[in-house]
Amino acid sequence: MEKIAQDVGDIQSRLLDHRPVVSAEIRYFVREFEEKRGHRESRLLENLDKMVLEATEQMQPTTLEGVNQQLSDVIKRLEAANHMADRVQQRELEAQQGTQLQTNMERLKDEWAEFLKEQQRLKEEVDEEHAKAVGQLSAHYAEKKKELTEFPTL
Repeated sequence: MEKIAQDVGDIQSRLLDHRPVVSAEIRYFVREFEEKRGHRESRLLENLDKMVLEATEQMQPTTLEGVNQQLSDVIKRLEAANHMADRVQQRELEAQQGTQLQTNMERLKDEWAEFLKEQQRLKEEVDEEHAKAVGQLSAHYAEKKKELTEFPTL
């Protein structure tokens, strides 16, 4: 039984324990990458780093100047657009106020016409009352005058 357990352990370690195979693959990869290629990739990366630094040093000032120029152009365009929007808004406000003023003027004219009609009506009423009062007073004084003429003079 002991031999069977040992054989099963060996079979299990061969089937499930991949450490020896993985360590052999790692050694092969390291040897392939470092020894045979002679650090070629690290030199290529260093060269790329130098090229990027040189390009950055050369391109950065011109790029900054270009960006500054473009930003100033954008700011000028935005200011012009803002000015135009303000003018359009001002014109719209003036037009709105003009139409509102026109409607107010028409309303005031209508109110003034109504006021004049009312004043004319009131004037006619006052004239009628005045005419009645004058008629009554004339009749009253005519009667008094008639009464006075009937009295003998003293």
